Amino acid sequence: MKRKRLLATVAALALMISVISGCSGSGDKSSTADSSDKNKVNITVWLTPQWKGVLDASEKGADYDSFFKYAAQKFKAQYKKYDANVKVEVIAADQRDQLLNVNLSGGTPPDIFFESIFPMGDYVHRGAMVPIDDIIDEKAKSDIAQSYWDASTFGGKTYFYPFEHNPGTLVYNADMFKAAGLEKYVGKENEIKTWSLDEYQEILDGLKNDLPKDKYSNAYPMGLFALNNQGDTWNLAYLRMFGNKFFDDQGNVILNDQNGAKAAAWLKKIYDGGYTNPGAESVSSNDTNAMFQNQQLAISFTNPVLFNNSKISMKDGKSPKFDIRLANIPSESGDPLAFTYVVGASVFQSGDAKRVEVAKDFVKFFSSDPELVKSSKNGIPVRSSVVKQFEGTNPLFAAYDADSKYMFNFTGSVPGYSQLREVLYPALQALYTGEESPEEVVEDYQKNANRVIGENKKNSIIFNP
Repeated sequence: MKRKRLLATVAALALMISVISGCSGSGDKSSTADSSDKNKVNITVWLTPQWKGVLDASEKGADYDSFFKYAAQKFKAQYKKYDANVKVEVIAADQRDQLLNVNLSGGTPPDIFFESIFPMGDYVHRGAMVPIDDIIDEKAKSDIAQSYWDASTFGGKTYFYPFEHNPGTLVYNADMFKAAGLEKYVGKENEIKTWSLDEYQEILDGLKNDLPKDKYSNAYPMGLFALNNQGDTWNLAYLRMFGNKFFDDQGNVILNDQNGAKAAAWLKKIYDGGYTNPGAESVSSNDTNAMFQNQQLAISFTNPVLFNNSKISMKDGKSPKFDIRLANIPSESGDPLAFTYVVGASVFQSGDAKRVEVAKDFVKFFSSDPELVKSSKNGIPVRSSVVKQFEGTNPLFAAYDADSKYMFNFTGSVPGYSQLREVLYPALQALYTGEESPEEVVEDYQKNANRVIGENKKNSIIFNP
C-alpha cells in the first residue's frame, strides 16, 4: 500500500513539473526575446473587437485580427533593428480587465493593447504602461487634432497613439421637426447641426406644443436616462452646458459652482416640464435609443455605430423609417459641446527593453503608415489627411473633423474614472425624483466623486511620480 502511494505521489509530481515546464515554454515563445538568437524579439498585441478586415469587412476572410496580422507582415518586411515577430490576440471586451489583471500580476502583460482609451486610463495611473512621446513626430501632431492628443495624455506625457475615434452627438427625427413647424432648425443630411441654447429651447417648446398627436402619439421632445452608468458621457456633457469645466488642473471635480448648479437645474426644469420621457431615473440609454427608433422621442443621443445601426434597421424593416440627422449638444456660450471615445494603441511595461522598443516601433508604424492609417475609415479617422481622402464617400467625416476643436476630455485623465462613473447616475436619480435639489446634487456628487479620485490618487504614478 505504501509503495502504491509513493508511486502515485512521484507520478503526480512528475505531471506537475511537466505542466509547469510546458506553460513556461509557451510563455517564452510568445512574448520574450529568443535566448538562442539575440536578434529575435517576439511581441504580443491584444485588441478588443474593433472592425473586420484590413480596409473593409467585405474582404475575403475578414476578421477582427486581419488588420494587425497584415500590419505585422508589412512591419517585419521593412524592420531592420531586430527579427521581430508579432502575435495578435483578440480579447472579448468583457474579459479585458480580468485578463489584463491576471497577466499583470503574473508579470506577463501584452506588449501592445489596441482599445478605446477611456477604460484603459487606470492602467496608466498604475504604472503598467510606458510613455510613447519619443515615437510621435511633428507630422503626426499636425495631422491629428489636439483634442485627441489631450485624451491620450496623462501628467503631461502621451500614453496612447490615436488611430480612430467614436464621437458622441445628438440625433433627431427631422420628420418630427417638420411636422412641428421647425423646418428652419433642420440641418443638412451630412451636417452636424449646431443650435444655440435659446434655439434649443424653442425646439423643445415646438416639439412639445405643436407636434401632431394623431401622428406621433405618446412622443416626447427629448430623451433622458439615469438608470446606470451607460451613456454617462452625454450626461456629463449636459452638466457642462453652462460653462462648468468639471475638472480642475489637479484632477478634482469642481461641479459645485453656479454654472454646475445651473446645468442641473436646467435638466430638472425640462424633466419636470414634460419635455422629456418620464421616469428618467429608471430608464437606460438602451431604452432611450429604442424609444427614438420607435419615434417616441424626437431627439436622443447617438454615436457613429448607433447612427449607422439605426439606418440599417430602417433599411431592413426592423424599425420605422424616418429622416434621421445629427446635431451637437448646445451650450449657453453658443459653442457646441463635443466629446469622443478615442481608440488607439498603448505599450505595456514588460521589463524587457528590446520588447518595449519593438512594441513602440510597431505602434508608430501602423499608426502612421500611409496605407495602414486608411483603415481608420472603419471608424472615424483622427487624421485630417485620411478625412480628406475619404470625405467624398463618407461626407460626415468632415463634419466630425470640424467638431474636433470643440471636444472636451470627458475622463479628465483622472485616476479611478471607471469608479467615478458609478457615482454619477445615483446623483441624477436624486435630481429627477426630487430627493435632492440641483444645488444639493452637484454638492454631493462633487464630494463623492473627489473621494473616489482621492483614494485612487494614492496609488497613481501620475500624482506620485
